[in-house]
Amino acid sequence: MDDDTRTTRWERRTELPLVVASALFFVSYAIRVLGHALPEPWPSACVAAMLAAWAVFAVDYAVRWRLSGQGPRFVRTHWLDTVVLMLPLLRPLRVVKVYETVQRRRGRPRLALHARVITYAGLAVSLLGFAGALAVYQQERTAPDATIHTFGDAVWWTCATLATVGYGDVAPVTPVGRLIAVGLMACGLALLGAVTGSFSSWLLQVFSREDDNRPPGKPPGA
Repeated sequence: MDDDTRTTRWERRTELPLVVASALFFVSYAIRVLGHALPEPWPSACVAAMLAAWAVFAVDYAVRWRLSGQGPRFVRTHWLDTVVLMLPLLRPLRVVKVYETVQRRRGRPRLALHARVITYAGLAVSLLGFAGALAVYQQERTAPDATIHTFGDAVWWTCATLATVGYGDVAPVTPVGRLIAVGLMACGLALLGAVTGSFSSWLLQVFSREDDNRPPGKPPGA
């Protein structure tokens, strides 16, 4: 059995456990941030769940590294997996990857390319936005001179940042909060470009089909 087949079988077997671990990490992190006033043992239980989920990610990363046979080159060729391992808060984005797998297993027809781009971008924006709001709120809520005092402020700021609007009424003041802002701005630009490009391509295809179906000699728009 070659390495590619072994890797594929491993990824297929661990798909569902990794999704569960991603959801567990995300929910535990949300409870820990939004329920910061909860009594013990809730905070400790959330931390334990987050560590357990991260351990699952680390084991998966190590096994795929071993099965790849690439040695240190695996880190470079799988840089996104490496970043996600270091920043587990991005793990819920696996839901975007799993969405199509679930649709396929249920026998539903595959969406057109443009519909898939818009659907995946919408899922990614929702997950990134919520994760970003949580992370910024955790960093900013106790910072001196902070303008983000509530989770609602964090959500509003995240929406404005992902949309690349930037009203400026609230903004992070901590170094980590500003680093998160840079990441959200980059993701917002990339996702906005993907959706805009896909929508423009779809419009061009629709107009092209209309022109192809027009009777000969009939002027455009007639």
